[in-house]
Parts: sequence; structure tokens; C-alpha cells
Amino acid sequence: MNRKFFAFLLTGFLIVTTFSYWSSVQAQTQVKPHQTITPKFISSQQLKLEADGKPFIPPGLERTAKPDESDSRGIPTGKDNRTPMLSHKYPWSAIGRIKGTTVDGSGYYCTGTLIAANLVLTNAHCAIDHETGKLSTRIQFLPNVIDGHYQDIAEVEEVSAGTDFKQSSELSPNDWAILKINQPLGSKYGYLGWKSIPSTTLVRNEKDFFFVGYSGDFPNDKYQKYFSAGLGWTASYEAGCSIVGEENGFLLHDCATAAGSSGSPIVGVIGGDPYIVALNNGEAKNLQTGQDIINFAVKISNIEEASQRN
Repeated sequence: MNRKFFAFLLTGFLIVTTFSYWSSVQAQTQVKPHQTITPKFISSQQLKLEADGKPFIPPGLERTAKPDESDSRGIPTGKDNRTPMLSHKYPWSAIGRIKGTTVDGSGYYCTGTLIAANLVLTNAHCAIDHETGKLSTRIQFLPNVIDGHYQDIAEVEEVSAGTDFKQSSELSPNDWAILKINQPLGSKYGYLGWKSIPSTTLVRNEKDFFFVGYSGDFPNDKYQKYFSAGLGWTASYEAGCSIVGEENGFLLHDCATAAGSSGSPIVGVIGGDPYIVALNNGEAKNLQTGQDIINFAVKISNIEEASQRN
């Protein structure tokens, strides 16, 4: 693989983020939020990561390695790389849908993952408009959404991000955000660990990672008849992903991404436990064909270094 091929200013290619604006489809909710909170921005120097980077499974919450376990839809298996995430068990319970409202009233959604009792990891552009640098007026986290159904909604109180996009609106290797929510949902749903691993090690472990995201093109044609809430309301799961290299501060990966999968975790199982090893944040497309060229991810070391810097 020629790494020079991935230079960011190649003519004919477009680098895009992968959050998605709401469609007209309404999800079937089971609860309503109790309050509306306008989030505030705090600097990464103010961020305190109370968790130690290790995963947490609440007592009494079952665990399974199968994302489609405990569902009775009768969905057939096949050769499709992506399958629906249908389990309410850990670690799938800790991944959820982020719902945001921009200053002009537009709605969008992304993917986020609990990494502590009250902290959610996602992209900066899932909380801050990358074109204007303005923080969203409302951000919510809905854990473990399956076919539009969920049990809890948390309001985001604070946003700490690696970039505020005020210097540049371009895709950034610091496109990460940690959202402080107003409920300790991680105590109920569990949370994933995170681990900074050298890119050379990640690349050597080919096809060893999995990816979960609320992509706007999923459930795809193969699965749509089994779901009623519409696209982006059930997460897709893909096994056998790879980190294929590093370029200009980004990790490059081959997991299947689409609008809505911004902030999705790339996860490795280490010592039997799930750890986020990279954070999806964008993709390069061929402007002529619309096909993905490569996908970009944020390094966990970028997040750790910023949060530890005083």
C-alpha cells in the first residue's frame, strides 16, 4: 500500500465527516427527558478523566460476545459484513446514539460510547459545528438504541473537545469530544475501556477489531424488513476491521462507515475485555464515483495527552 496515496490534498477527492442530519423518520421512544440542558464548552485542560481506562460491567448485567444475541426476529445470517446490533447485554449496552440540535435549529445524530459513569466519547464535530465553531444548543445521549427503542435519555451538560474548529474547519486528528451527561448511565449500562496502542502494533493486528455505529444507510436492504424505525435507528456491527496505517496524525482504517457513524468506536478485545483503540471521524471519497477511498480515525493517545496536560 502506497502511503503517499493518502495525501490529503489530492485533486478529485473529498474528505467528509460522518455525522448525519435527521431524516423525517420518527423513532419509537419509551421515555422522555426530564429536563432541557444547554451544554457548555470546557477546555481539555479542565477535563478530568475519573475512569482509569478500564472497562466496567455493572453487577447483574449479562455479557455476550454476540451483538445479535437475545433477539427473536429470526434474522438470517449471511455474507454481509455488517449485521444489526440487537443485544441489550454488555458491551453493546454501552454504545448509543447522540442526538444534537445546532444553533440554527437543525437536527443531527452521531454515535457515542460510555467510557465512565457520566462520560461519553464521540467526535468534536458531533457537538460543535465544524464550519462555524458554535457549540450545539442541545445534545442528548440515548444508550443501546435498537429499532428506535431505548430506555433512557441523558442530557449533555459539558463538552470537552480536542478542537473547537475556530482555527480551521478541516477534518482534524484531534476531532474528539468527551461529553459529560447528567445521569450516571455507565453505572447501569457499563462502559468500555480505552487504550493507547502504537499504530505499528495496531497495523500488525490485521482484522482483529470490530466497529459499531448508527450509520444512516443501515439497516440496509437485506435487513430493512425486520425493522420499523428506519435508517440510523439500529446500529450496525462489523467484525474483522483493520487499522491499515497512519498518515498526518490520523489513523487509517477499513471499517464500513456512513453518515451517522461519526464518533463510532473501533474496538479491540484485550485480555478478554473490550477497549476502544481508535475513534472513527471521517472518510475520503472519490468525487467522480462516490466510493470511499479510506476512512480516518483519531488516536487514543491524542485524547490522553490532552486530558493529562495541565
